[in-house]
Amino acid sequence: MALFVELVVVVGVRRAAAISGVSRAGHYRSRQPLMFGPRRPRRAPVNALSPEQTAQVLAVLRSNEFCESAPAQVWARLLDRGVYLCSIATMYRVLRVVGEVGDRRSQRTHPAKIKPELVATRPLQVWSWDITKLRSPTRGKYFELYVIIDIYSRFVVGWTVAERESGRLAKTFIARAFRSQNVQPGDLTLHSDRGASMTSKTVAQLLVDLGVDRSHSRPHTSNDNPYSEAAFKTLKYCPAFPGRFDNVHAARRFCTRFFEYYNHQHYHSGIALLTPATVHHGRVNTVQTARAGVLDVAYAQHPERFSHRPHPLTMPTHAWINDPPREANIRTN
Repeated sequence: MALFVELVVVVGVRRAAAISGVSRAGHYRSRQPLMFGPRRPRRAPVNALSPEQTAQVLAVLRSNEFCESAPAQVWARLLDRGVYLCSIATMYRVLRVVGEVGDRRSQRTHPAKIKPELVATRPLQVWSWDITKLRSPTRGKYFELYVIIDIYSRFVVGWTVAERESGRLAKTFIARAFRSQNVQPGDLTLHSDRGASMTSKTVAQLLVDLGVDRSHSRPHTSNDNPYSEAAFKTLKYCPAFPGRFDNVHAARRFCTRFFEYYNHQHYHSGIALLTPATVHHGRVNTVQTARAGVLDVAYAQHPERFSHRPHPLTMPTHAWINDPPREANIRTN
């Protein structure tokens, strides 16, 4: 402002305002003293509602008949009855003063979905299944890859590639996986998200017939199905994954090789760097004993290379979907 005043003396108000960016109106206003004291409060418009009329409008808007209706609906309905209280804008203004401009309708509320909490302490106790899309050469067309994984052993107990997704196909796929693993009624829980095939009546009835408990993820919560999501990521980030498949047969050939590798050669970090087949078929103690023997020999030959006696990685005793103690610790910290 001081620069502006100096420029005014030299070049005049118009040029000083252009150079400094100061408003000429503000400059002139600052030079005029308040001749009549503090500014008086603005008078109420002559057409404003009186307090009594305002109270009447608010009473109508809050009445049992109109408490769930928008002001425009109230205005039109009253007008058809030969009643005019005020404009629609005035109704909104009255409601805004008392903080009642929000949605006035009664709406159905849905209870929060229960977080699934599942635990497996052995194979064939909790399975997770999901469907992912594989690209085809045709834009917008995909092949559907169905996968069931045992969350304790990480063993893929069943998979199939189809040209479309359907509840009937899912029923056949699940039934085949159960027969291949000789699952007994009452032993297993099958977990999935809320896709159309997962919640279809054909699949639901199949699980009832097989004596299997079913569990579903909460809507839009991928963390509720972590084992299937992790397996799909391993599949699609595999260096050999082609991105697109020429046809459904090419997709099946690739998945045959991949799941054979995944089950029998892939050392999984979640199960002490054992293969899923080792855990699923109960060979953990044999492999861990052999690994311990190798480490014992290495320690005996070069003890100076170790700060403590080496041991094989510990196989987890539980596999959780939403571990309650862990969730509680996260909230506490």
